[in-house]
Amino acid sequence: MTGAGEAVSFRDVHLTYTQKDEAVLRGVNLEIPASDFCILLGRSGTGKSTLLRCINGLVAPYQGTVSVGGEEVHTTHRNALRNIRRKVGMIFQGYNLVNRLTVMHNVLAGILPDVPAYRAIPGIFTTGEREQALSLLDTVGLANYANHRADQLSGGQKQRVGIARALAQNPKVILADEPIASLDPVTAAEILDLLKRINERDGITVVLSLHQLNFARTYGERIVALLDGRIGIDTTPAGLSEGEVDRIYGRGVEKAA
Repeated sequence: MTGAGEAVSFRDVHLTYTQKDEAVLRGVNLEIPASDFCILLGRSGTGKSTLLRCINGLVAPYQGTVSVGGEEVHTTHRNALRNIRRKVGMIFQGYNLVNRLTVMHNVLAGILPDVPAYRAIPGIFTTGEREQALSLLDTVGLANYANHRADQLSGGQKQRVGIARALAQNPKVILADEPIASLDPVTAAEILDLLKRINERDGITVVLSLHQLNFARTYGERIVALLDGRIGIDTTPAGLSEGEVDRIYGRGVEKAA
């Protein structure tokens, strides 16, 4: 069980995808406090995405425990796991929108677990639910795009819709897996600005993986790096030294970033 101030907890977590594969996570221990803005750094294939997927129960460790808000994710009844997942919003690198649906309906997808099946299947939503979705679109600066199809949006706009959809769950934690990887630097900064404002305004814990060192230093309160499947670095942006950057990415990255 985590303490009252901890949103996410990893205790000696080991994970591999098949018996023939080497372990992706090898004894991960990590505590992420409520309202934290935590950035995961690491080279491709070091386990950042796997770490995030452990939090919302998409993958399960073969040893150790992962907890969200004091509840163990992988040892609970299916209904309890569903309730944990409602606390955890997910933002994807590839947006994961339904292109043929409107922006409004993509945001409303975030509340589907709480909508009765007789309304959810045909996509019937109440006035209150639509007003909630429109309010969230206003939060992300897209209120005027509610009736546009998702495939009419730019990449940055699509990611804003993804953020609104995650907020529709009323989450305690938001996970973002490389949310700016496909965006230009200006749009990427706008998306990170938005996530930071949400974190500060609503107290939602944000855990996101990035490759861009400059953005990690600008926006992170805490920087965690995976090395060889373990937490190798856990520091503040100011405390991230050139030597630690070399350990994460190899020489030359500090100057290139």
